Amino acid sequence: MLNKKNVIKLIGRREFVDFPLLGVFNIEAKIDSGAYTSSIHCSEIYIKEENNKSILCFVVFAEPKNQNLQCFDEFYLKKIKNSFGEIEERYVIKTNIKIGGKTIKTTVSLSDRVNMRYDVLIGRKLLKGKFIIDVNQIHTGGKQLPEEILNSTLIK
Repeated sequence: MLNKKNVIKLIGRREFVDFPLLGVFNIEAKIDSGAYTSSIHCSEIYIKEENNKSILCFVVFAEPKNQNLQCFDEFYLKKIKNSFGEIEERYVIKTNIKIGGKTIKTTVSLSDRVNMRYDVLIGRKLLKGKFIIDVNQIHTGGKQLPEEILNSTLIK
């Protein structure tokens, strides 16, 4: 039997998400089970030194009226295959995301997604064991799965 924390929910191919630690709320994200990692649109990504420590700074969802500058002292570089199949190095941070009624501690890569339709891409690393995707739906908000599906061998 699944406990409340492990309940698998149904989401659509697009969902609204929040990044509470980044002060970003109600952003439409593309759910992409073909992508391993999740990414968020950022600009002005740079490293500064402060007290002999490297600090990663970036602007999330840059808008002229709302420059949302973020700085993290815990981050790393990772080689990630982009949507064109090319390998690129991206900074990765740990943060919380709220999706489908669940708040999840996860990692996201910082990417310039200015030419992409969606500012946030949710990959299968975040989805695994938490959600089932119905590509016929959008904005489900994390529906409860029917009991016959929860009890089937598909979930276990």
